[in-house]
Amino acid sequence: MQNLSIKLKPNSIAGMPFLLICLFIVSLFSCKDDEVDPVQVVPTLDKVEVGLNNNEMGVIGRDFHFNAEVLAGDRIETVQIRILQRSEETYSETWSHEVVWEEYRGVKNATIHKHFDIPADAVEGTYDFLIIVTDQNGTILEDKRAITIYTPENLPLDLGFNFGVEVVDANFKSIKTLYALSTIYEDFEPYKSDEAINKNEFLAPIAGIASIKGDGKMYCLLIDKKHNHRPETISDIDFSKVIVADVWEHEDLVQSEYGSNMYDFSTKPLTIIHPMIEIGAASDNNTPAVQPITGQKAWASGNYYVGFIYENSTYNMSLFHYGDVSIKMD
Repeated sequence: MQNLSIKLKPNSIAGMPFLLICLFIVSLFSCKDDEVDPVQVVPTLDKVEVGLNNNEMGVIGRDFHFNAEVLAGDRIETVQIRILQRSEETYSETWSHEVVWEEYRGVKNATIHKHFDIPADAVEGTYDFLIIVTDQNGTILEDKRAITIYTPENLPLDLGFNFGVEVVDANFKSIKTLYALSTIYEDFEPYKSDEAINKNEFLAPIAGIASIKGDGKMYCLLIDKKHNHRPETISDIDFSKVIVADVWEHEDLVQSEYGSNMYDFSTKPLTIIHPMIEIGAASDNNTPAVQPITGQKAWASGNYYVGFIYENSTYNMSLFHYGDVSIKMD
């Protein structure tokens, strides 16, 4: 506090009550201190996603998606999530879970994009999902969401997949396999070839989803890795950076154990279709209108992501997977 020299003329206080004089003098000495009190700003959250496509679902023993954009009041100290049982719910046993990320310490803002497994000892039920951001200025933000944890057998849809990437001829006859993975068959051995696919050859991304019902849509994509773009939901796709190799949909299915982009469910009997794209083609296979393969997504030699995103709008469940292939345009 600075020293203040106060000079009052004797007649300026004549007739003033003693108490008012004291309050006047105290206010002069206190106002300076009031001006320098720091304001502690609390962190903020934006674009929070709890579960893939923000569906607020977790599956015991499987991957869980979390995303949030954090803006600190000063600097981030820690970001933490806690999964806690609710007092009004009934559970088969006591269980909770906590994850702390310290790698964001000292930064002003960060996109927290994380995948972690729901532990095998988790208990089914609906939980409080707490997002806790501790700031280096001493403030704490606590945001509460909800999450329902399922065993695989109790899911509304237990989505598994087969995904293969083939080089085929113009008649869809297989020439060689570039990539293959299955989460449906436990004894399936993943496969990846080091061979490249060449200009004017046909690439066939073949995806099968089990078990599907209701309405769903799937995109099969080719994305040059130099774009650092690997979307996990359809809404995240930047179509200026991706080549759409195939689009597949189903509607009003009562039950189907297995669906694939090789079958058209809108026809009876089912129609077999051939999802493929020519390397070097002028346009992609997007619908309802194809798009020119120009600009950022123009064909180039190099390493590509190849994968699919499937979303079921009836049950608000999603699935995605990416492999990789090499393309030679020479």
